[in-house]
Amino acid sequence: MQLSACVTDEDYEAWRAVRIEVEPGERTATVAELRAQDSPTRLLLLARTDGTVVGSGLADRSETAGGGFVLPRVPSQHRRGGVGTALLRTLADHCAGLGVPSLRSRVDDAGSLAFAERFGFAEVDREVEQVRSVGDEPPPSALPGGIEVVTLDEHPDLWAVCFDRFGTEVLADFALHAPLEITAEQWNTSWRGEHVFLAVHHGEVIGCAGLSRDADQPERAENALTAVRRDWRGHGIAAHLKRRTLQYAAAEGLRELYTWTQAGNTPMIRLNERLGYVRRQTSITVERDLPLDA
Repeated sequence: MQLSACVTDEDYEAWRAVRIEVEPGERTATVAELRAQDSPTRLLLLARTDGTVVGSGLADRSETAGGGFVLPRVPSQHRRGGVGTALLRTLADHCAGLGVPSLRSRVDDAGSLAFAERFGFAEVDREVEQVRSVGDEPPPSALPGGIEVVTLDEHPDLWAVCFDRFGTEVLADFALHAPLEITAEQWNTSWRGEHVFLAVHHGEVIGCAGLSRDADQPERAENALTAVRRDWRGHGIAAHLKRRTLQYAAAEGLRELYTWTQAGNTPMIRLNERLGYVRRQTSITVERDLPLDA
C-alpha cells in the first residue's frame, strides 16, 4: 500500500470520490474549493494498493482551539485490511508535527466509533443533522425597521469586511467543547456560503443565512452559517433569513436542505424544528492526546 499527498486535479477528484462513497449524504467540496482551502498545515492523503485508491484522509489544525483534526476514510470493501490504521498513523504524525497537544476526529457510525476507541479516542462533543424537504415556501415575517436584506452576490465585499466584528462574535458563541479559532482566510473560503442572505443595519452585517448547492447532487444543498449578532438576537432575524433561504431553494428547484448544528445549541435546533427540519443523524467528535502511541 502506498500513501501519497494530493497534488494533481486527478488526485483531488480521487479524494472526492472516496468521501462521496463513504459519506453519500454530505456535500463534498469541489476541486476548486479544496484548492482554495489548501494551506501549509493541511494534508489531503490518498491510499493506493496496486494503483487502486482504497482510502483517503485529511489532517490539519482543528478549527477548535488546542488540537489537530484527522479524518481517515475507507470504503467498506477495503476495510479490515489495515488501510484505516495506516492512514490514521500518518495523519496523526502530521498533526504532531504541527505542535498541537491533542488530536480530534469525527465519527458517524458504531463501527467508526469502535475504531476510534481502539486508538484511545473518547467522545467530547456532538452535532445534530437536521433535514428539510423544500416545497411551497411561505414568505418570511417582517423585520424591525432599519434592517435591509441583501445578497452576498450583490455585495461581495461585505463578507470579508464583517469578519472583525460580526464574524468573530458569532464564532465565539458556538456551543462547542473548545472555542473556535477561525482565521480571516478561513472565513473567506470554507465559511463563506455559495448563496448568502445578509441582514444589514446602518451598513453593518448583523445576520446571515444561506446555502451551498451539492455539485454532485444538484437537487439538494447544505445550509451555510446561520447567525445573528448578539445585540440583534430575539427579533426574528434568523427565522426571517432562513425563510428567505427556503424560498430561494424552492425557486431554484432544490428538493432538500440539510444542516449541522452543535448539540448544545438548543435555540438553533428548535428554530430549525419550527421551520420544519427533522433530525436525521448525529455526529460524534472524539479526542485523545498526542502522540498517537503514547
